Amino acid sequence: MLYLHDVWVNWFEGEENGYNVCPFHEWRKEDTIELLDQVPLLKISTPLFLYIENQLSVLPEALLEDVYQKAWIRKNGERIQLDYCFVATDGADIIAVDTIGYQIPMRKSRLIPRQEQLVYEMTRGEDAKEFPIPQDEGKTYHILSPEPKYMIGLTRKERNMKHILFMALDQLKASKNAAEIRYWCTEWEPKNFRKIQKMSFEKAWNYLYDEVKHGWSERHEHLCEGLIKGQPFFERLWEMEKGAKVNWDF
Repeated sequence: MLYLHDVWVNWFEGEENGYNVCPFHEWRKEDTIELLDQVPLLKISTPLFLYIENQLSVLPEALLEDVYQKAWIRKNGERIQLDYCFVATDGADIIAVDTIGYQIPMRKSRLIPRQEQLVYEMTRGEDAKEFPIPQDEGKTYHILSPEPKYMIGLTRKERNMKHILFMALDQLKASKNAAEIRYWCTEWEPKNFRKIQKMSFEKAWNYLYDEVKHGWSERHEHLCEGLIKGQPFFERLWEMEKGAKVNWDF
């Protein structure tokens, strides 16, 4: 088995979508960076890689057995053994995983560039090890777990802001307030005022969601700031994102 040593990781916990497991250039000063003293390295098939990267589903039993207690983390001068922790690549992309004792990829991280390069060098020419993918019912996307096409290409800050916007829209949907949704549709597209006023709640909400789910812009920011005004939880999340800084000094 191949092993990596002195691997820096920035765990994103409970992330089912790979686009939220941020690359090194998006790591922030407030993130908790940890050092894996030793971690097994696996080359796997692309379908299994995508399953691990974009799911919170049970990992293949044979894979778990292969990596069991073969990883160590260094914390406060101590070397601590981890049950199921590994780095996987399909030859095109890389992800680190720690199940924190479970059988699902609870924590995921990207690697820093020089360690990514090392992974590609170590696995070049290696055959992917075959592990059977557990029975999978397929991934379902929804407003709080959007399809990658609506998030890929955005920065970490933009993705997080868009997530806040989607949470606010989801809350708005639950209110069933037709007048309010028509107001926000008009804020988004004033020139369609007459058309919007004739819409039912359902039609107006779908219209607004279909409009804002693509990309990110100042219009999106303006709409979100309006939607969350007076809601302390959302406002706090928004201010944290506005003030977040990339961890260039790492």
